[in-house]
Amino acid sequence: MQPVIMDADGMRRTLVRLSHEIEERNEGLKDVVLVGVKRGGEVVARRLAALIAAAGRGEIPCAGLDITMARDDLVSAFILPEAEKNDLGFSVEGKTVVLCDDVLHTGRSAVAGIEALFRIGRPARIQLLVLVDRGGREVPVRADYVGKNVPTSGEEYIEVELRELGGSDDRLTIVRR
Repeated sequence: MQPVIMDADGMRRTLVRLSHEIEERNEGLKDVVLVGVKRGGEVVARRLAALIAAAGRGEIPCAGLDITMARDDLVSAFILPEAEKNDLGFSVEGKTVVLCDDVLHTGRSAVAGIEALFRIGRPARIQLLVLVDRGGREVPVRADYVGKNVPTSGEEYIEVELRELGGSDDRLTIVRR
């Protein structure tokens, strides 16, 4: 059995805390938007938006971002992946974008997310939020908001199970390769 590092209740508590941290760091939520890296990061962003709304703290624009075409490893593929056009449904011009992802490891997805954001507009600032930071950076990226730090070895990775993506329950586990 793999060690569970965050269960459904822990994830809920973590997201509540992160939603408060976003509001505190930005002195409110005016001009703040949530953008989640598809797929897991989008779930994180949508849950944060729902928590903020349910607490009566306002409606915050939220969308998913396809980073496929911004990835630095795309050139090594022989098959062009299907990529979605990034139409967030709102402008990022002059906004504080909280870029959400489930796991931060090498930092390459975060860099691709930032590049994809700049292709659709010019935010005032970009802040990075992750559920789990597992270390192992290959590029100089640091999250502004971290749910949990879980250093892992090269033989381990974090398996993310989310109900919205077909998981039986919300759970983060460490899995050995």
